[in-house]
Amino acid sequence: MDNRIKVLVVDDSSVVRQTLSEILSSDPGIDVIGTAPDPYVAVERIDRQLPDVITLDVEMPRMDGITFLQKVMSQHPIPIVIISSLAGKGTETAWRAIESGAVDVIAKPAMGTKQFIEESRIQICDAVKAASRAKLKKISTMNDVAPKLTADVILSKASSNSMAETTEKVIVVGASTGGTEALTVFLEMVPADSLGIVIVQHMPEHFTRSFADRLDSLCAIRVKEAETSDTVIRGRALIAPGNKHTLLKRSGARYFVEVRDGPLVSRHRPSVDVLFRSTARYAGKNAIGIIMTGMGDDGAHGLKEMKDAGAYTIAQDEATSVVFGMPAEAIKLGGVDKVLPLEAILGEALRHA
Repeated sequence: MDNRIKVLVVDDSSVVRQTLSEILSSDPGIDVIGTAPDPYVAVERIDRQLPDVITLDVEMPRMDGITFLQKVMSQHPIPIVIISSLAGKGTETAWRAIESGAVDVIAKPAMGTKQFIEESRIQICDAVKAASRAKLKKISTMNDVAPKLTADVILSKASSNSMAETTEKVIVVGASTGGTEALTVFLEMVPADSLGIVIVQHMPEHFTRSFADRLDSLCAIRVKEAETSDTVIRGRALIAPGNKHTLLKRSGARYFVEVRDGPLVSRHRPSVDVLFRSTARYAGKNAIGIIMTGMGDDGAHGLKEMKDAGAYTIAQDEATSVVFGMPAEAIKLGGVDKVLPLEAILGEALRHA
């Protein structure tokens, strides 16, 4: 029995279709069952053989990728990974794709640099594997909006005990597949005077700024893409920029971030392990670590290091995770103090603080 993940590649560029097919076919666990130059041809291919995952471009002739994505997710959901150049106007389009039900959004592989193509191969194959395991639900085309919890609900659960430490506590969060939705739910609940937060969400370069700006418009706290020397302060969340590692540092009582280049760590840049390790070193028991939905094990070892350094650690549970990879690995390593559904994580973190 062939257990390989069946993938349909949809892109109007024949060069990109060929490149993606070669990248995906290089993984023994993936089978490219066909390609299509536009959504209409894609429907014909789907009628002949149902794929496990679709990779989809955004800008295509006859029907754009977002419209096709919305139709698929509202009628017969299939895991879809958007593969698009995410520059300028494209970043907003890519964010709309996440809202419309795409499991992941990653950058198109460059055709020039061998190293970049190799890194893209790992990222693309991992994204497809994660998508094949995603729990999907139909996306309403009526744009229903779930009720938003207020800051009062969160503040009523906060601990009244004063901190013994002289240094402010800090929250660090790591997420991957399904994380954009999980972080939106999490950050919308954060009260305006909450602890400073630093986040690594596996996301392509250029997309993180758009993601941060979008969250900033939705949340009571400030949300921005992290820059070197940004201070971690109450009422603000910093999101690691795509394709850059972000570290937590400390100078006296002041926490700040350092954004730097470097090789892929745990197959990712930014890497959750990098953020968590730096947090273990510079914050220790003053930190609260949270690991959310995601494929693979990035962050699992770093969270264990945080726990060993005295930090309080929380993992999102399987029921509310799109992919229970990263949290499961952290639990196996013994790096988690508490396993909770997504909606309960913030309350627990604030009670501990």
